[in-house]
Amino acid sequence: MSGDAAMADGQVVRLDATVIGRVQGVGFRYFVLREAMDLGLEGWVANVPAGAVRCVAEGPRPRLQSLLERLHEGPASAIVERVSEAWLPATGTLGPFEVRSGSHPGD
Repeated sequence: MSGDAAMADGQVVRLDATVIGRVQGVGFRYFVLREAMDLGLEGWVANVPAGAVRCVAEGPRPRLQSLLERLHEGPASAIVERVSEAWLPATGTLGPFEVRSGSHPGD
């Protein structure tokens, strides 16, 4: 089975997404926290220095795809210009979804 086929069948994978736009100071991180928890995902969301928001989440690909769709929308007060995404193998090291401060080193 190819890697893409394995990811499509619900196997646990990692999504690393950065959201660009007016996404800080508008409740974006807590919006992502609620969505991710509702989807049963593990990971974190944090503000990053250039005014963006970064989200790293692991779970079944269909659930991560749902989260990605929500990242493109954001809460009502946000203006999402674009979302960069990377699909990676899961590491299983993330734990319950949380909001992190912008000063954390990442994963």
